[in-house]
Parts: sequence; structure tokens; C-alpha cells
Amino acid sequence: MTLIDQPTDTREGEALDPVAVDRFMKQQLPELEGEPVIRQYPGGASNLTYQIDYGERSFVLRRPPFGHKAKSAHDMLREARIMRALKPVYPYVPDIIAICDDHDVLGDEFYVMERLKGIILRQDFPEGFELSEGDTRKLCRNVVDKLVDLHRVDYQAAGLDEIGKGSGYVKRQIDGWSDRFRKARTEDVSDFEPVMAWLQEKMPEDVATCVIHNDFRFDNVVLNPDNPFEVIGILDWEMATLGDPLMDLGNSLAYWVQADDDQFFQMLRRQPTHRPGMMTRDEVVAYYMERSGYQVDNFDYYEVYGLFRLAGIVQQIYYRYYHGQTTDKRFAGFGQAANYLEQRCRRLIDQSSL
Repeated sequence: MTLIDQPTDTREGEALDPVAVDRFMKQQLPELEGEPVIRQYPGGASNLTYQIDYGERSFVLRRPPFGHKAKSAHDMLREARIMRALKPVYPYVPDIIAICDDHDVLGDEFYVMERLKGIILRQDFPEGFELSEGDTRKLCRNVVDKLVDLHRVDYQAAGLDEIGKGSGYVKRQIDGWSDRFRKARTEDVSDFEPVMAWLQEKMPEDVATCVIHNDFRFDNVVLNPDNPFEVIGILDWEMATLGDPLMDLGNSLAYWVQADDDQFFQMLRRQPTHRPGMMTRDEVVAYYMERSGYQVDNFDYYEVYGLFRLAGIVQQIYYRYYHGQTTDKRFAGFGQAANYLEQRCRRLIDQSSL
């Protein structure tokens, strides 16, 4: 059994036109032969990701979801351009093969990149993938190191000055996510007003400005199948920008469900951070601070922000399901998830010394 991450059958209602895909691919790469085999990666609740195979050659195509989508969301062209600019200075970015802004081809903009053949750790270790507690800790450190490396990139030398909006990133995020949450709220979900008020009241200044990923998780990390400690790729750059590195770490920790977390949070787990040997959230923060050189007396603000932002993402998706703009049953419980995240934020706020 291969441990290399594999796609599955295309979900109903999300099929690509194989004739249109074939025409586009052969315009970009005339040497391609035969017909494409198109399959879909099952992960992701936002953009859609497909594998396009021509014999032994494999590519990945990324496009926005079908149907109605939030204004300014799912900007495939921006994502691809950021990846092209980052690649020379951050080698873990996949090569971009082609970018398409012509909606006549597949009904929306999209891009095609190289496929990185490797292991992706999702909710649990794949069958046949076993690491000792010590090796798991080594892997964990190596993954966190890649976030530190990203935050060290000289964005001006990389020509990425224009992807951000300057100082004031923390305030923009709190204001922006508060506005987006209020607009996406449904009547069966808490209003989050006490959480948003606390985030406004306790808001710190930016600690720095750097390239941030904004969705850095194990299931966006590709490992070398011959050496699973080695990270060979970082995926999903849609939300990358210039911003505060500790806000980026807070975003990552919102997904970091550890072994002693409650049952509902375990149900939301998307990565194997519960395994023996994985660092706890507190250990991740301490390790990151040691490696990066940043310091903050209390990380509570960034942890609450990460959970609130995750609730905003979840609620935007749930809004589409609630109003019949998507029928994907995976999203049916997202309202409950948003309510849980609100309770988790409020518990952290009650315990915080800020």
C-alpha cells in the first residue's frame, strides 16, 4: 500500500469538463499525449483541488467552489502569483505550470501546478505509517520550523511588497473578521459579541511584518515518502499575505487539537496532533518563540483570535449551506462547530490574565 497522498473520485456536482481540461493542458504543454484522468482530493471545504494525470505525468488543478461565493474570496490568480514569487526564496512552494483567468474554459479562474508526490498527514496517520514517540516529536519540530523559515523570508527581496497593506495588521484582522462574522451569522449560531469586544479591547500592536501563510497545518504539508521527517512542500497559499507572525501562529493553533482536549474538539480534529510525541499548544508556542526570536508575555490573545477566525471561516461556509447555496452534507454541522468555538473562546477569555 502506497503512503503517497492520493485523490479519489470526483464529488457529485464538482466534475470538470475533461475536453476543456485536455485542450487547455495541451495548449500549455504540447508534448502531453492521451486523455487526462481527472480525480479530486477529498480534503478542503473551500477551494477545489483535482489531480490531472497523463500517464506518468501528474498535475494539480485548483479552482474556486461552484456556485455563489463570498466577494473577494477564492482568488486563484493572486494565490498563484504569490507562489511564483515565493518559490525562489522558499523552496517548499510547488512550481506553477499555468494560470487561467478565462472563465470560458472551466467556468471560473484556476491554476495548474506541479504535483508533489508525498505523504500528507490528515486526521490520522495513514495505514502503514507509524512513528515512535521520539520520531513524532522530531517530525513536529521540523514542521514548525517551516513556519519559522517562512516568517524569515525577505519579502521585499522577493518582490512581495504589494501583497499586504502595511502596518495595522492586527486591527484589520479583528475588524475584518468581526464584520465578516456578523454578515455570515445565522439565527442558530451565537453572535460572538463578547468575544469580539474582548479582542477589540485587548488588541496589541503588530510585533512584526512578514510573509504569513494564514492556513499552516499538517494537512497542507507534504512529506518526503522516503524520509517522512523531511518537508518537501507547503500547499494552499490562498490566504497568504504580509502580516503579524504571531497572528499566523494563532491561526495554526486553532487547528491544534491535543490529546487531552475535550470530546467535541476531538471531533473537529483535522490533523494528528493528538499523537504521543506531538507538542502541546503551549510547547509549540515556546518552541516557536525560541526559534524565531519573537517574545510575548501572554499568548492568550493570539489563541483566542485564531479560534474566532476559524469560527468565521466555518460560519461563512455554513451560511452557504444554511441558505441552500451548497448542498454539500459535510457542512451540515458547521453551525454547531461555530457555537463550540465561541464557548472555547469564552473559556479562554475567562481564564486569561490579560
